[in-house]
Amino acid sequence: QVQLVESGGGLVQAGGSLRLSCAASGSIFSDNTMGWYRQAPGKQRELVATMTNGGYTNYADSVKGRFAISRDNAKNTVYLQMNSLKPEDTGVYYCNYQRSSAYLWQRLPSWGQGTQVTVSS
Repeated sequence: QVQLVESGGGLVQAGGSLRLSCAASGSIFSDNTMGWYRQAPGKQRELVATMTNGGYTNYADSVKGRFAISRDNAKNTVYLQMNSLKPEDTGVYYCNYQRSSAYLWQRLPSWGQGTQVTVSS
């Protein structure tokens, strides 16, 4: 069981930047994937960016070149640097953790409570 706490959301004008942080605690295993998902009102939750402990990253096409995910494995923390923000980036951003394991039941995801990001035009 892993607990995730996000921070760093807020209101920003289009073209501005925000940096989100997510600190993990609990039964954390070194081999894992952490990342960010977001959900706008009336829309499905979508992947934003993920990163394995080994440094492999995956980004949504809509954020490539603007967002950057990073990790501090020693601190069990993942970050999302968001630049050139657009109004369509508005939504609740959720931190995600998933253990890498040979057993499916050990790979169930953990989610944070979410942090609101609002981009005004």
